Amino acid sequence: MGNWGTAPKLPDLLELGERPVTYSEAIYEAMRIALATNPAVRVFGEGATDPLGTYGTTKGLDKEFGEERVFDVPLAEALITGIGIGMALVGLRPILIHPRNDFLLLAMDQLCNQAAKWRYMFGNRIGVPLVVRSAICRGWGSAAQHSQALHSTLAHFPGLNVLVPFTPYDAKGFLLWAVFEAEDPVVIIEHRWLYKLSGDVAQGKYICQPGIPKIIRQGKDITMVGISYGVVDALQSATQLETLGIEPEIIDIRSLKPLQIEVICKSVEKTGRLMVVDPGHTLFGASSEIVSQVVEKAPLSIFKAPPVRVGLPDFPTPASSEETYYFKPKDITAIAIKMMKGA
Repeated sequence: MGNWGTAPKLPDLLELGERPVTYSEAIYEAMRIALATNPAVRVFGEGATDPLGTYGTTKGLDKEFGEERVFDVPLAEALITGIGIGMALVGLRPILIHPRNDFLLLAMDQLCNQAAKWRYMFGNRIGVPLVVRSAICRGWGSAAQHSQALHSTLAHFPGLNVLVPFTPYDAKGFLLWAVFEAEDPVVIIEHRWLYKLSGDVAQGKYICQPGIPKIIRQGKDITMVGISYGVVDALQSATQLETLGIEPEIIDIRSLKPLQIEVICKSVEKTGRLMVVDPGHTLFGASSEIVSQVVEKAPLSIFKAPPVRVGLPDFPTPASSEETYYFKPKDITAIAIKMMKGA
Protein backbone atom coordinates (compact mmCIF):
# COMPACT_ATOMS: atom_id res chain seq x y z
CA MET A 1 0.00 0.00 0.00
CA GLY A 2 2.28 2.71 -1.25
CA ASN A 3 1.06 3.78 -4.68
CA TRP A 4 1.37 7.56 -4.69
CA GLY A 5 -0.62 7.55 -7.91
CA THR A 6 -1.50 10.87 -9.47
CA ALA A 7 -0.39 12.96 -6.49
CA PRO A 8 0.91 16.29 -7.82
CA LYS A 9 4.26 17.73 -6.83
CA LEU A 10 3.38 20.46 -4.37
CA PRO A 11 5.32 23.70 -4.00
CA ASP A 12 6.67 24.73 -0.59
CA LEU A 13 3.36 25.76 0.96
CA LEU A 14 4.70 25.67 4.54
CA GLU A 15 7.75 27.08 6.24
CA LEU A 16 10.37 24.35 6.13
CA GLY A 17 12.33 25.62 9.12
CA GLU A 18 15.38 23.80 10.42
CA ARG A 19 13.90 20.32 10.07
CA PRO A 20 11.80 19.77 6.95
CA VAL A 21 9.90 16.49 7.13
CA THR A 22 7.22 15.07 4.84
CA TYR A 23 3.72 14.24 6.03
CA SER A 24 4.34 10.50 5.75
CA GLU A 25 7.70 10.77 7.54
CA ALA A 26 6.05 12.72 10.36
CA ILE A 27 3.45 9.98 10.84
CA TYR A 28 6.18 7.34 10.75
CA GLU A 29 8.07 9.21 13.49
CA ALA A 30 4.93 9.32 15.64
CA MET A 31 4.28 5.61 15.11
CA ARG A 32 7.85 4.74 16.03
CA ILE A 33 7.82 6.95 19.15
CA ALA A 34 4.51 5.42 20.26
CA LEU A 35 5.81 1.87 19.87
CA ALA A 36 9.18 2.62 21.49
CA THR A 37 7.84 4.43 24.55
CA ASN A 38 4.54 2.67 25.29
CA PRO A 39 4.58 -1.15 25.44
CA ALA A 40 0.78 -1.18 25.25
CA VAL A 41 0.79 0.14 21.68
CA ARG A 42 -0.18 -2.26 18.90
CA VAL A 43 -0.16 -1.34 15.21
CA PHE A 44 -2.18 -3.36 12.75
CA GLY A 45 -4.16 -2.99 9.58
CA GLU A 46 -4.46 -3.89 5.94
CA GLY A 47 -0.95 -3.56 4.52
CA ALA A 48 0.70 -2.57 7.81
CA THR A 49 3.67 -4.87 7.11
CA ASP A 50 3.78 -4.27 3.37
CA PRO A 51 7.33 -3.51 2.11
CA LEU A 52 6.17 0.00 1.17
CA GLY A 53 4.62 0.42 4.61
CA THR A 54 1.29 2.22 4.06
CA TYR A 55 2.67 5.19 2.13
CA GLY A 56 5.88 4.90 4.15
CA THR A 57 4.23 5.41 7.53
CA THR A 58 4.80 1.87 8.86
CA LYS A 59 7.80 0.80 6.82
CA GLY A 60 9.99 -1.64 8.75
CA LEU A 61 8.17 -1.24 12.06
CA ASP A 62 7.26 -4.94 12.13
CA LYS A 63 10.95 -5.82 11.81
CA GLU A 64 11.97 -3.40 14.56
CA PHE A 65 9.22 -4.14 17.09
CA GLY A 66 8.17 -7.64 16.15
CA GLU A 67 5.09 -9.08 14.50
CA GLU A 68 3.29 -9.45 17.83
CA ARG A 69 3.10 -5.66 18.03
CA VAL A 70 2.96 -4.70 14.34
CA PHE A 71 1.00 -7.03 12.10
CA ASP A 72 -1.10 -7.36 8.96
CA VAL A 73 -4.74 -8.42 8.94
CA PRO A 74 -7.30 -9.87 6.51
CA LEU A 75 -9.67 -7.72 4.47
CA ALA A 76 -12.37 -7.82 7.14
CA GLU A 77 -13.05 -4.25 8.26
CA ALA A 78 -15.77 -4.96 10.84
CA LEU A 79 -13.78 -7.81 12.36
CA ILE A 80 -10.49 -5.94 12.72
CA THR A 81 -12.24 -2.87 14.13
CA GLY A 82 -13.93 -5.07 16.71
CA ILE A 83 -10.56 -6.56 17.60
CA GLY A 84 -9.21 -3.04 18.07
CA ILE A 85 -12.09 -2.18 20.41
CA GLY A 86 -11.40 -5.31 22.44
CA MET A 87 -7.70 -4.43 22.69
CA ALA A 88 -8.55 -0.94 23.93
CA LEU A 89 -10.96 -2.26 26.55
CA VAL A 90 -8.33 -4.52 28.11
CA GLY A 91 -5.70 -1.78 28.42
CA LEU A 92 -3.84 -1.82 25.12
CA ARG A 93 -3.37 1.21 22.87
CA PRO A 94 -4.26 -0.03 19.38
CA ILE A 95 -3.53 1.95 16.22
CA LEU A 96 -5.68 0.48 13.47
CA ILE A 97 -4.96 1.38 9.84
CA HIS A 98 -7.80 1.38 7.32
CA PRO A 99 -5.85 2.46 4.22
CA ARG A 100 -8.99 2.90 2.15
CA ASN A 101 -11.44 5.14 3.95
CA ASP A 102 -14.29 3.95 1.69
CA PHE A 103 -14.41 0.58 3.44
CA LEU A 104 -14.75 2.10 6.88
CA LEU A 105 -18.44 1.90 5.99
CA LEU A 106 -18.15 -1.83 6.70
CA ALA A 107 -16.94 -0.98 10.22
CA MET A 108 -19.48 1.74 11.04
CA ASP A 109 -21.40 -0.42 13.50
CA GLN A 110 -18.21 -1.15 15.44
CA LEU A 111 -17.08 2.48 15.37
CA CYS A 112 -20.33 4.36 15.82
CA ASN A 113 -22.53 1.94 17.78
CA GLN A 114 -19.83 0.37 19.92
CA ALA A 115 -16.62 2.40 20.34
CA ALA A 116 -18.23 5.85 20.21
CA LYS A 117 -21.03 4.99 22.64
CA TRP A 118 -19.13 2.90 25.18
CA ARG A 119 -18.48 5.72 27.67
CA TYR A 120 -22.11 6.83 27.49
CA MET A 121 -23.51 3.34 27.88
CA PHE A 122 -21.45 2.42 30.94
CA GLY A 123 -21.77 5.45 33.15
CA ASN A 124 -18.59 7.26 32.08
CA ARG A 125 -16.47 4.57 33.77
CA ILE A 126 -14.40 3.60 30.73
CA GLY A 127 -13.72 4.84 27.23
CA VAL A 128 -12.33 3.10 24.17
CA PRO A 129 -8.90 4.61 23.37
CA LEU A 130 -8.80 3.18 19.85
CA VAL A 131 -6.89 5.12 17.18
CA VAL A 132 -7.98 4.67 13.57
CA ARG A 133 -5.90 6.03 10.70
CA SER A 134 -7.53 6.20 7.28
CA ALA A 135 -6.58 7.67 3.89
CA ILE A 136 -9.13 9.58 1.82
CA CYS A 137 -9.80 10.84 -1.70
CA ARG A 138 -8.32 10.28 -5.09
CA GLY A 139 -5.28 8.26 -5.96
CA TRP A 140 -4.71 6.68 -9.37
CA GLY A 141 -8.09 6.73 -11.08
CA SER A 142 -9.77 5.21 -8.04
CA ALA A 143 -13.26 6.16 -9.19
CA ALA A 144 -16.51 5.71 -7.26
CA GLN A 145 -15.57 3.14 -4.63
CA HIS A 146 -12.02 4.22 -3.74
CA SER A 147 -12.09 8.03 -3.82
CA GLN A 148 -14.44 9.01 -1.02
CA ALA A 149 -13.94 11.11 2.09
CA LEU A 150 -16.08 10.08 5.07
CA HIS A 151 -14.97 12.70 7.60
CA SER A 152 -18.38 14.40 7.59
CA THR A 153 -20.17 11.10 8.17
CA LEU A 154 -17.89 10.15 11.06
CA ALA A 155 -18.11 13.58 12.67
CA HIS A 156 -21.89 13.21 12.90
CA PHE A 157 -21.61 10.66 15.71
CA PRO A 158 -21.16 11.77 19.36
CA GLY A 159 -18.19 10.14 21.07
CA LEU A 160 -15.81 10.04 18.09
CA ASN A 161 -12.90 12.43 17.75
CA VAL A 162 -12.36 13.22 14.05
CA LEU A 163 -9.06 14.87 13.12
CA VAL A 164 -8.15 16.19 9.66
CA PRO A 165 -4.49 17.30 9.90
CA PHE A 166 -3.08 19.30 7.00
CA THR A 167 0.47 20.00 8.21
CA PRO A 168 3.11 17.34 8.89
CA TYR A 169 3.54 18.95 12.32
CA ASP A 170 -0.11 18.28 13.20
CA ALA A 171 -0.06 14.82 11.61
CA LYS A 172 2.65 13.77 14.08
CA GLY A 173 1.38 15.69 17.10
CA PHE A 174 -2.24 14.56 16.68
CA LEU A 175 -1.25 10.91 16.46
CA LEU A 176 0.82 11.22 19.62
CA TRP A 177 -2.09 12.97 21.37
CA ALA A 178 -4.41 10.15 20.30
CA VAL A 179 -2.03 7.48 21.62
CA PHE A 180 -0.90 9.11 24.87
CA GLU A 181 -3.79 11.33 25.99
CA ALA A 182 -7.11 10.55 24.30
CA GLU A 183 -9.46 8.28 26.23
CA ASP A 184 -12.11 7.95 23.55
CA PRO A 185 -11.85 6.71 19.94
CA VAL A 186 -9.95 8.93 17.51
CA VAL A 187 -10.24 8.75 13.74
CA ILE A 188 -7.40 10.50 11.92
CA ILE A 189 -8.15 11.32 8.30
CA GLU A 190 -5.13 11.55 5.96
CA HIS A 191 -5.51 12.80 2.39
CA ARG A 192 -3.42 10.72 -0.02
CA TRP A 193 -2.09 13.80 -1.78
CA LEU A 194 -0.63 15.18 1.47
CA TYR A 195 1.87 12.37 2.14
CA LYS A 196 4.65 14.13 0.24
CA LEU A 197 3.93 17.62 1.62
CA SER A 198 6.92 18.95 3.58
CA GLY A 199 6.88 21.16 6.65
CA ASP A 200 8.86 21.95 9.77
CA VAL A 201 8.48 19.16 12.34
CA ALA A 202 10.00 19.07 15.81
CA GLN A 203 12.16 16.13 16.77
CA GLY A 204 11.05 13.63 19.39
CA LYS A 205 7.75 13.46 21.22
CA TYR A 206 5.34 16.39 21.33
CA ILE A 207 1.57 16.66 21.58
CA CYS A 208 -0.84 18.70 19.45
CA GLN A 209 -4.19 19.39 21.07
CA PRO A 210 -7.08 19.29 18.58
CA GLY A 211 -10.02 21.65 18.55
CA ILE A 212 -8.68 25.10 17.68
CA PRO A 213 -8.36 26.05 13.99
CA LYS A 214 -5.15 27.80 12.96
CA ILE A 215 -4.68 30.87 10.79
CA ILE A 216 -1.86 29.97 8.41
CA ARG A 217 -2.06 33.03 6.17
CA GLN A 218 -3.15 36.47 7.31
CA GLY A 219 -5.52 38.44 5.09
CA LYS A 220 -8.28 41.03 5.15
CA ASP A 221 -10.66 40.38 2.24
CA ILE A 222 -12.07 36.87 2.52
CA THR A 223 -11.86 34.03 5.05
CA MET A 224 -11.04 30.69 3.43
CA VAL A 225 -11.38 27.68 5.73
CA GLY A 226 -9.70 24.55 4.40
CA ILE A 227 -10.41 20.97 5.44
CA SER A 228 -7.42 18.65 4.93
CA TYR A 229 -6.25 19.03 1.31
CA GLY A 230 -8.71 21.89 0.98
CA VAL A 231 -6.04 24.03 2.63
CA VAL A 232 -3.70 23.30 -0.30
CA ASP A 233 -6.35 24.41 -2.78
CA ALA A 234 -7.00 27.57 -0.77
CA LEU A 235 -3.31 28.45 -0.53
CA GLN A 236 -2.77 27.95 -4.25
CA SER A 237 -5.80 30.09 -4.98
CA ALA A 238 -4.44 32.78 -2.63
CA THR A 239 -1.33 33.04 -4.81
CA GLN A 240 -3.57 33.76 -7.80
CA LEU A 241 -5.72 36.23 -5.89
CA GLU A 242 -2.69 38.16 -4.67
CA THR A 243 -1.97 39.23 -8.24
CA LEU A 244 -5.44 40.83 -8.31
CA GLY A 245 -4.90 42.70 -5.04
CA ILE A 246 -7.17 40.36 -3.04
CA GLU A 247 -5.80 39.16 0.30
CA PRO A 248 -7.53 36.03 1.61
CA GLU A 249 -7.08 34.81 5.17
CA ILE A 250 -6.49 31.04 5.16
CA ILE A 251 -7.57 28.93 8.15
CA ASP A 252 -6.68 25.26 8.64
CA ILE A 253 -9.62 23.65 10.44
CA ARG A 254 -7.29 20.90 11.84
CA SER A 255 -10.06 18.89 13.52
CA LEU A 256 -13.81 18.52 13.10
CA LYS A 257 -14.47 16.92 16.50
CA PRO A 258 -13.57 18.65 18.75
CA LEU A 259 -14.05 22.06 17.09
CA GLN A 260 -14.00 25.56 18.53
CA ILE A 261 -15.41 27.96 15.95
CA GLU A 262 -14.33 31.26 17.54
CA VAL A 263 -11.17 31.70 15.45
CA ILE A 264 -13.24 31.51 12.28
CA CYS A 265 -15.91 33.87 13.61
CA LYS A 266 -13.30 36.52 14.46
CA SER A 267 -11.77 36.21 11.01
CA VAL A 268 -15.15 36.61 9.31
CA GLU A 269 -15.88 39.67 11.44
CA LYS A 270 -12.73 41.16 9.89
CA THR A 271 -13.21 40.04 6.27
CA GLY A 272 -17.00 39.89 5.95
CA ARG A 273 -16.75 36.86 3.67
CA LEU A 274 -16.57 33.11 4.33
CA MET A 275 -15.64 30.25 2.04
CA VAL A 276 -15.14 26.64 3.21
CA VAL A 277 -13.11 24.32 0.96
CA ASP A 278 -13.84 20.63 1.54
CA PRO A 279 -12.40 17.63 -0.38
CA GLY A 280 -15.65 15.76 0.35
CA HIS A 281 -19.18 16.20 -0.94
CA THR A 282 -20.84 19.54 -0.29
CA LEU A 283 -24.36 18.27 0.41
CA PHE A 284 -24.84 17.53 4.14
CA GLY A 285 -21.08 17.92 4.62
CA ALA A 286 -18.62 19.37 7.11
CA SER A 287 -18.56 22.64 5.17
CA SER A 288 -22.28 23.06 5.86
CA GLU A 289 -21.73 22.58 9.59
CA ILE A 290 -18.92 25.13 9.70
CA VAL A 291 -20.95 27.72 7.81
CA SER A 292 -23.98 27.07 10.03
CA GLN A 293 -22.02 27.52 13.25
CA VAL A 294 -20.46 30.79 12.04
CA VAL A 295 -23.82 32.17 10.86
CA GLU A 296 -25.41 31.24 14.21
CA LYS A 297 -22.69 32.93 16.26
CA ALA A 298 -21.62 35.94 14.19
CA PRO A 299 -23.91 38.94 13.51
CA LEU A 300 -25.50 38.67 10.07
CA SER A 301 -24.71 42.33 9.50
CA ILE A 302 -20.98 41.52 9.09
CA PHE A 303 -21.48 39.51 5.89
CA LYS A 304 -20.65 41.37 2.71
CA ALA A 305 -21.54 38.32 0.60
CA PRO A 306 -23.34 35.02 1.28
CA PRO A 307 -21.06 32.26 2.63
CA VAL A 308 -19.92 29.72 0.03
CA ARG A 309 -19.16 26.00 0.28
CA VAL A 310 -16.71 24.51 -2.21
CA GLY A 311 -16.76 20.74 -2.48
CA LEU A 312 -17.65 17.79 -4.65
CA PRO A 313 -20.95 17.47 -6.55
CA ASP A 314 -23.73 15.13 -5.51
CA PHE A 315 -22.72 12.12 -7.57
CA PRO A 316 -19.96 9.51 -7.29
CA THR A 317 -16.48 10.04 -8.66
CA PRO A 318 -16.33 9.03 -12.34
CA ALA A 319 -13.56 6.78 -13.61
CA SER A 320 -12.96 8.60 -16.88
CA SER A 321 -13.53 12.32 -16.32
CA GLU A 322 -11.89 13.25 -13.00
CA GLU A 323 -10.52 16.39 -14.63
CA THR A 324 -13.98 17.91 -14.84
CA TYR A 325 -15.31 16.38 -11.61
CA TYR A 326 -12.84 17.90 -9.13
CA PHE A 327 -12.63 21.60 -8.39
CA LYS A 328 -9.27 23.34 -8.80
CA PRO A 329 -7.59 26.42 -7.29
CA LYS A 330 -8.66 28.46 -10.33
CA ASP A 331 -12.29 27.60 -9.54
CA ILE A 332 -11.83 28.85 -5.98
CA THR A 333 -10.25 32.01 -7.36
CA ALA A 334 -13.25 32.65 -9.63
CA ILE A 335 -15.66 32.17 -6.71
CA ALA A 336 -13.61 34.52 -4.50
CA ILE A 337 -13.65 37.23 -7.18
CA LYS A 338 -17.43 36.90 -7.39
CA MET A 339 -17.71 37.15 -3.60
CA MET A 340 -15.59 40.31 -3.63
CA LYS A 341 -18.20 41.86 -5.89
CA GLY A 342 -20.84 41.06 -3.28
CA ALA A 343 -22.53 38.37 -5.36
